[in-house]
Amino acid sequence: MKAVILVGGYGTRLRPLTLTQPKPLVEFANKPMMLHQMEALVKAGVDTVILAVSYLPELLEKEMKIHAEKLGERIKIVFSPEEQPLGTAGPLTLIEELKEDNEPFFVLNSDIICDFPFCEMIEFHKRHKKEGTIAVTKVEEPSKYGVCILDEQTGKIDSFVEKPQEFVGNKINAGLYILNTSVLKRIRYNTPTSIEKEVFPFMAKDGELYAFVLGGFWMDVGQPKDFLTGMRLYLKHLHENDPGKLASGDYIVGDVIVDRTASIGQRLQLNGYYLNNSFINGFSRYIMSHTMAINEDHLKSLYSGDKVLLISGPNVVIGPKVRIEEGVCLQNCTVLSESVICTHTWISGSIIGRKVGVFINVNRGIWHPTRHLRVCRVGSWVRVENTTVIGEDVEVKDELYLNGARVLPHKAISSNVPEPDIIM
Repeated sequence: MKAVILVGGYGTRLRPLTLTQPKPLVEFANKPMMLHQMEALVKAGVDTVILAVSYLPELLEKEMKIHAEKLGERIKIVFSPEEQPLGTAGPLTLIEELKEDNEPFFVLNSDIICDFPFCEMIEFHKRHKKEGTIAVTKVEEPSKYGVCILDEQTGKIDSFVEKPQEFVGNKINAGLYILNTSVLKRIRYNTPTSIEKEVFPFMAKDGELYAFVLGGFWMDVGQPKDFLTGMRLYLKHLHENDPGKLASGDYIVGDVIVDRTASIGQRLQLNGYYLNNSFINGFSRYIMSHTMAINEDHLKSLYSGDKVLLISGPNVVIGPKVRIEEGVCLQNCTVLSESVICTHTWISGSIIGRKVGVFINVNRGIWHPTRHLRVCRVGSWVRVENTTVIGEDVEVKDELYLNGARVLPHKAISSNVPEPDIIM
């Protein structure tokens, strides 16, 4: 069986992380987000994955070939380039491999994270014997999405309602599909086309589209806030189903992933601070001024001997070769590969960029090996919060406050960012 992963977009919602690499290569829980999908596809019996590429195709091809080798001979990767972005349906018309047989194939948006019940989807598609299956998921606020109107008993989709003002249902398109090859006849060749708006409504009208309801967690991680929410859901999923993949130890509280190559300071507490007198004084002087809801007396009341714990939250991912120094607090955040977090820094609800690679984007997606490797470094006594996203090769100086900052790559930050802002 074949699968198409749509990776042609520019990833603008996830900037600055996608300014220097394609979105499918951004690490989610310490592996490229697309690799989560590929591993699940292999388990479901898919032997060919076709990547519909447009943005930075050379880099994507180079990196994914490396990851494909880790999957072994079980999977073949084919790259289908677009000369222009063709939307979510147009790329399918260029893929000759889909026309070789009449076998159904998967289509996936590359920024979806869930438990990927592909085997169950295949069985459902075989049972209803129609042209298409869409995975749908329940949401609490359907007015923000396009809602699928369907028969709850059979799964047959009747229509779609875009951002309904009145409640008509709570199931939305989850970005995972199984399609028969006959669907290709519904798409204009090599023309920008939206499968959601220009193909699926007509399939539903013809009675050829069914919904498979996802039972587990799901998240579109294509923007920073949702990326962090998806990370929390993924960690919870591991806690419930595969706890052996989570870190454990005296300094671990809650659901945490720590890459085995990361270096952790002896006094790190991943959901809190180990404090001493010098820390209390410094914390009061540098951090309290930034609306931390705790006072110096309370900090001192927590002190006991040479270790005191200031409790905060779990949900942390620490990437390969990351260096975390002592006295650091991390909560609800991810620290990407080879970054450095210096002493007594607080990071909450944020994404810290990776070490810059040997390639730099010069113009129009052309990459040249003209740069030495450099790390992303967050200094000492820094507070980072409120969905701050730090791009690669960024240095944040000591004793600063970043509140909702979007820091573009290759910057040095030497002053506070007290309100959400883009640092160019």
